[in-house]
Amino acid sequence: MSYTRLLDSISGLLQVASLLGLLLLLFKAAQFYHHRQWLLKVLQQFPCPPLHWLFGHKYEFQNDQELQQLMKLVEKYPRACPRWLWGSQVMVLIYDPDYVKVILGRSDPKSLDTYRFLAPWLGYGLLLLNGQTWFEHRRMLTPAFHYDILKSYMRIMVNSVQLMLDKWEKLSSQDSSLEIFQHISLMALDTIMKCAFSYEGSVQLDGNSQSYIQAVEDLKNLTFSRVRNMFHQNDIIYSLSSEGRRASRAAQIAHEHTDRVIKMRKTQLQDEAELEKIKKKRHLDFLDILLFAKKEDGSRLSDEDLHAEVDTFMFEGHDTTASGFSWILYALATNPQHQQRCREEVQSLLRDGTSITWDHLDQMPYTTMCIKEALRLYPPVPVVGRQLSKPLTFPDGRSLPKGIKVSLMFYGLHHNPKVWPNPEVFDPFRFAPGSDRHSHSFLPFSGGARNCIGKQFVMNELKVAVALTLLRFELLPDPTRIPVLITRIVLKSTNGIHLYLRKLQQS
Repeated sequence: MSYTRLLDSISGLLQVASLLGLLLLLFKAAQFYHHRQWLLKVLQQFPCPPLHWLFGHKYEFQNDQELQQLMKLVEKYPRACPRWLWGSQVMVLIYDPDYVKVILGRSDPKSLDTYRFLAPWLGYGLLLLNGQTWFEHRRMLTPAFHYDILKSYMRIMVNSVQLMLDKWEKLSSQDSSLEIFQHISLMALDTIMKCAFSYEGSVQLDGNSQSYIQAVEDLKNLTFSRVRNMFHQNDIIYSLSSEGRRASRAAQIAHEHTDRVIKMRKTQLQDEAELEKIKKKRHLDFLDILLFAKKEDGSRLSDEDLHAEVDTFMFEGHDTTASGFSWILYALATNPQHQQRCREEVQSLLRDGTSITWDHLDQMPYTTMCIKEALRLYPPVPVVGRQLSKPLTFPDGRSLPKGIKVSLMFYGLHHNPKVWPNPEVFDPFRFAPGSDRHSHSFLPFSGGARNCIGKQFVMNELKVAVALTLLRFELLPDPTRIPVLITRIVLKSTNGIHLYLRKLQQS
């Protein structure tokens, strides 16, 4: 009898559990329906392509064709267009300078629904922080990019670029094109480690950082994949998946690299002579600022904050530069008349064989115009996201409520034919002195308060690298390997960036 009662009790509990589960499911379905209806209503001012009720525009953006699909939206839907990921997940794509100006003039936080996926790798440094903590870190780190500091980095930049070009000289004798992005990534990492982190070795020679470069590539691809997979939004489910385990291993490799850099600098600072050098400096390097920094309450940065800023700047300080420089060389290779004019300008500056110096950087106007035009065509960071902290109204009267996620599509902005006539044509005279353009039509380093903190560092490095490369090589495209553009946090190519390098005869 007692056994029968037990079975009846279990059966009753299962029925109650089933009923509760069904009620919860119905509640969630009703919640989903009402939120989706609200979104459709508030976004009705912004037309978009037809969408599936569950999968949104998933099938509109397939097979690494996102940028190509974006340009179709730019042409068809002026200024902005909602993109539905799935269910009630939607972001408003913005590619109009007036719209972009409004958003960058505000202090909306990063969209954590997306950016939080970077946290296990980068932690909460300048890229992911919001609010007062972000402001305090930004103010603390800004002196690392003071004029005097940047000027002292010139010799390091020159040496790192020359080392890469020496390698290219050996490889260019082969009768085949060279994939340049991997070489440039190592060069950019070499530069940032020596400039910002006081690294005394050479990652281009010792080979110890190749695993870090590969880990970064894996993490970018895995993050991109996760953002677009509705089943990988949950942290627990993702951690149990094969991609989640790969991301965890890659993040560990990246952290081991930055941990070594921090430990090496701490060891150096135990030397009295090194400490004396630090005390005599008017401005400290990036890592030294972090190691000696004190918050407003007098406490030092926590290890977690220290590692987050180092992980963030180690990545952003080399990968965006590598993307920018690679695409600049590709743009010059495909526009030989502009390449030659840049070369002649550089040769006229350095005709006596002297190396490029700080004073030369402002004496290359045409080369600078070409660099900017290449960054317009190929912005290193094609998109950034925000989540509206309060309602906003755009200049044309259309509005968005609090909570909506927006994506500032810099690639779409830079290729918008209503902003840039003949946008696919390489025309450096768009950036000639006195040329008229919208203040927010060209944003290779974003804009507003959250613009790239190291943008002047990057521009200096790009000028040095372009000048020295053009002195030694003629660049030609490989017509059999035309790059296919994709977004992986930075702008990349699915098949790499291949160029032929012809060694120039030194006069």
